[in-house]
Amino acid sequence: MEIPELLDDLRKKAAQDPELKKALLATRKDSDPFGSFCRTCRAFGYPIYEMELICAGEEFYAAMKRSTNGGGENSPMLEGEDDFYEMFFASLESNGYGNAI
Repeated sequence: MEIPELLDDLRKKAAQDPELKKALLATRKDSDPFGSFCRTCRAFGYPIYEMELICAGEEFYAAMKRSTNGGGENSPMLEGEDDFYEMFFASLESNGYGNAI
């Protein structure tokens, strides 16, 4: 599975499992929240690593940008669309409902 699918599956599971959701939300309070999040994902069986998560968001945004107006500089800047980590937590904090990541 790719990062977006892993995150979507993790979000759905966390919506049904209060302990998992609590563990994921607790990572935000860690001194290294991003690293803590990825370690927690791996502990629950989701092979998510820091650089893969960052690159997945950037690659997604780059592909979207290339598809807009031929990929020129007139392409709109989409706030936060390249940050799967923040999008995951926004969805999780809204009780796990909303659009898939």
